[in-house]
Amino acid sequence: MAEFNILEDFAVAGKRVLVRLDLNVPMADGKVTDLTRIERSVPTVRELSQLGARVAVLAHFGRPKGEHNPELSLAPIAEAFAEVLGQPVSFATDCVGPTAAKVVDALGNGDVALLENLRFHPGEEKNDPTFIKALAELGDLYVNDAFSAAHRAHASTAGLAGVMPSMAGRLMQAELEALSAALGNPTRPVAALVGGAKVSTKLDVLQNLIAKVDFLIIGGGMANTFLYAQGKPVGISLCEKDLADTAREIMAKAEASGCTIVLPSDVTVAREFKAGAASEAVSADACPDDAMILDIGPTAIADLQMRLADVRTLVWNGPMGAFEIEPFDAGTNAVARAAAAATKAGTMVTVAGGGDTVAALAKAGAVDSFSYVSTAGGAFLEWLEGRELPGVAALTGG
Repeated sequence: MAEFNILEDFAVAGKRVLVRLDLNVPMADGKVTDLTRIERSVPTVRELSQLGARVAVLAHFGRPKGEHNPELSLAPIAEAFAEVLGQPVSFATDCVGPTAAKVVDALGNGDVALLENLRFHPGEEKNDPTFIKALAELGDLYVNDAFSAAHRAHASTAGLAGVMPSMAGRLMQAELEALSAALGNPTRPVAALVGGAKVSTKLDVLQNLIAKVDFLIIGGGMANTFLYAQGKPVGISLCEKDLADTAREIMAKAEASGCTIVLPSDVTVAREFKAGAASEAVSADACPDDAMILDIGPTAIADLQMRLADVRTLVWNGPMGAFEIEPFDAGTNAVARAAAAATKAGTMVTVAGGGDTVAALAKAGAVDSFSYVSTAGGAFLEWLEGRELPGVAALTGG
């Protein structure tokens, strides 16, 4: 991955520092209901504050479509941010112009302000040069700490880095270093575990990964489509039968590039999809006509545990089965715990992210043991697809 500036590369004391964060947090009744994104964003702001910077935070919330919408104001988030940060956070009712300038100009060294929702202005999502200039007038330095918004070519994620001295915040830095370690220059053998419901949503991911990894482990409903493509019965399972030819093409490309695709040798099936439903493990060749595949089976679990013992880098995206309900979480839980144990033992680098992945790993009790778990959804998926992320390219000169 190309080089990028970090906090150590600039003297920030007394400088006005614009910090782009992802504060698009869940809300209910005017209160933040999940502080995860705020907690992950605070370290960069706290460090800049302690170094004597005058910090102006830029963020978006929801989809106001370029219009001022009081229901999508960042004001309640400023309160939550101040609580997590442990110091006052002033709030500007606009993110550009005299209103924002007055709040930023009033900041002393170490003070922090949050500016109103960027997306109240159409220039944000249009990456408009006039809006970029208006934002840039408020600061001397720019920090991007919003990897989860890096796949958007917006004024605050890509535009500012082109007109101001720029650097990655600690969260962005950790994310880029983890991704580089996972697929940029990884320790081999490298495995990717890709699960989830539909092959159609992960086609680009699979196409990109087969050229980069040694093992591609396919789970979830996606595996059913690949099993079907091999002529195996899938009963009434979720299966994209119209993508059988595509699955066969992917398997052929993988073989040609020296990538081993790993599919379950046995599966856990049930006649109904509900917690505690009667289930049984059967060979992947023997799914009954009236049953659905809801997880990998015990032999497949043991096989993956054995394979992971030799893997040195693992990229994880998506669950192995219907992890939300028992007993169909067994495959995801067992494999996640094996990966977590290897990570703790120092034999494996594990990077995970996207969709249901964080919830699945948390349910397995493995999320804290992985080398890095990304909370970015779309940006992580686009990275897996091999796409250039505008927000990253702007920081790295890509």
